[in-house]
Amino acid sequence: MKTLLIVLFLFAILFILFLNHPMFGKLPSGERLERIKKAKNTQNGTFQNQNHTPDFAEGETYLSVVWYLLFGRNKNLSPKTQIPFEKTDINALDNYKDLLIWFGHSSYYFQVDGKRFLVDPVFSGSASPVPYSVGAFSGSNHYQVEDLPFVDVLFISHDHWDHLDYKTIKKLKSKIGKVVCPLGVGEHLEYWGLDKSKIEEKNWGENLHLFEGFEVFFTPSRHFSGRGLFRNKSLWTSFVLKTKAMNLFLGGDSGYDTHFKEIGTQFGPFDLAILENGQYDAKWKYIHLMPKEILLAAKDLGAKRLLPVHSSKFALSNHPWKEPLQKITQNAKKENFPILTPKIGEVVYLKEENQSFSAWWEGVE
Repeated sequence: MKTLLIVLFLFAILFILFLNHPMFGKLPSGERLERIKKAKNTQNGTFQNQNHTPDFAEGETYLSVVWYLLFGRNKNLSPKTQIPFEKTDINALDNYKDLLIWFGHSSYYFQVDGKRFLVDPVFSGSASPVPYSVGAFSGSNHYQVEDLPFVDVLFISHDHWDHLDYKTIKKLKSKIGKVVCPLGVGEHLEYWGLDKSKIEEKNWGENLHLFEGFEVFFTPSRHFSGRGLFRNKSLWTSFVLKTKAMNLFLGGDSGYDTHFKEIGTQFGPFDLAILENGQYDAKWKYIHLMPKEILLAAKDLGAKRLLPVHSSKFALSNHPWKEPLQKITQNAKKENFPILTPKIGEVVYLKEENQSFSAWWEGVE
């Protein structure tokens, strides 16, 4: 018994030390915490979705979901061979070409009207604090911070590990002009050494003038937040980016709800909507878009074209890795809805409506 108690004590100490690693970030405090307490979409300092959003579907519990993920794993969660990619020299691109480059999952770079933007970059090769637990697929992690030019604006949609990466942010600090993020996320960024003057942090319903002709609006999503033991202490968001040339919807993570129609009515139509497509499951259907809901959300937004993301880099759910792209292309073909399905690193020309893409995932085991 004494030996067991000593082992448990040592384990507790190690666990506490682990949770105190800087990668877990920091909970909001001071003036930022006071702003959160006064926000209309919080209760007792915790952010809320617009409508009731259970963590799991009816009949599911944390125990049942953990059991499902541990013992009901799909055999095709990850590709057995390297997925194809293109290595584009981003630094050599004409800054006045309106284009986008996807890095896998929800990370992408784009240029519009001479300004450079980066969204939810994760270049460390992992989407988890636990080493070797959620590694990037072979072929999906060939872009690094060193491949990027100076970025005018970094967008962070929320603080989950697959969207906000400690190692990537640490390396990016000197290459970004400003960071645009939802309320509360700035605490992580300041803790990691970003200059407070570079951080623009807002709540849903607020907007920000970025540059002449560039306006960003913070719009709702249906999700949650948290990097450690505490949930929803910072906000999750989608963004509407309006420029002289384009109207873009940057979706972040979200389950389906009425907010898509509301955003479309207020800000649409959109030249392009970027929506999550992957890591879904019927057991947590309220916080991620299910395959049949993605086009519905795009239509609610009034999107002319759709770029599906949140796939092809990390296995965070229990569906075959290529299923999201297979289903969205099948559904889009049935409904004659224009979608963009580039390889990682392939240049997408934002104003070229007839650009075609291969079904690159079909040739991968």
